[in-house]
Amino acid sequence: MIAVSTRPRRSVLYLPASNPNAIAKARTLAADVIVLDLEDAVAPEHKVAARAAAAAAVREGGFGRREVVIRVNAFGTEWAEADLAAAAAAGPDAVLVPKVSSAQDVLAYDAALAAAPAHTRLWIMVETCGLMPRLDEVAALAGSTRLAAFAMGTNDLAKEMRAQLRPGRAAFLPILSATVCAARAHGLLVFDGVSNEFRDMAVVRAECDQGLEFGFDGKCLIHPDQVEPCNAVFTPSAAELAWARAVVDAFALPENQGKGVIRIEGKMAELLHREQAQRLLAIAAAIG
Repeated sequence: MIAVSTRPRRSVLYLPASNPNAIAKARTLAADVIVLDLEDAVAPEHKVAARAAAAAAVREGGFGRREVVIRVNAFGTEWAEADLAAAAAAGPDAVLVPKVSSAQDVLAYDAALAAAPAHTRLWIMVETCGLMPRLDEVAALAGSTRLAAFAMGTNDLAKEMRAQLRPGRAAFLPILSATVCAARAHGLLVFDGVSNEFRDMAVVRAECDQGLEFGFDGKCLIHPDQVEPCNAVFTPSAAELAWARAVVDAFALPENQGKGVIRIEGKMAELLHREQAQRLLAIAAAIG
């Protein structure tokens, strides 16, 4: 059975590593994951300085329980090699890499991180049309590389597809499902793409609700104001936790030992529901 992490990763906040005020503020935000971005959020003339700032921030620490990730520039750019070397030396929780289209790309990124500490994982952006038919092949590399997570890059994918990101994201629903399935088949974390809306929190929450429905572990964010609604959606509700406790307690009763299906509060529950309940309770406990 594939091990499933119960560490909360509800909110994955991107911020430009070129902005020292943003890095300082990140240490106070309720986001579960902070991504120090060297790619899209940083202008070319600031990328070298951003690289040094990201590495320094990781070494300095002070992020508390938050995971810290560095997103590097893609292979084929003038910054990729130095970005990967600096990230490997700094040793963040993960290095997020863009523009992956094949298993060979993942192997190349993994090799570039050979000198990184063992705890540094490899996360990849799912944002190219070329990756779509290879999702399972790439996800399977989790067993032999540092690969640990998929992060949807819906904006870049929309650009390649010439598709439109409208409310409801109809054009992307098959892709979202396929990405979650590939991730789950091989024990990867998987994060929904960003919402471009950062003023209307009702819109943000609706997209978070959709991500939760699809089975994502959390959602990528581009603004601190998006953190609170995102965390609220991906935090188990009181009703969900009450039901989870009822399921776990019922299966623990002596008269239910060895049973695969039992009746709880007028509903049928199977052993798979107990596993789901145990995971939900563990996540809630980690959230605190």
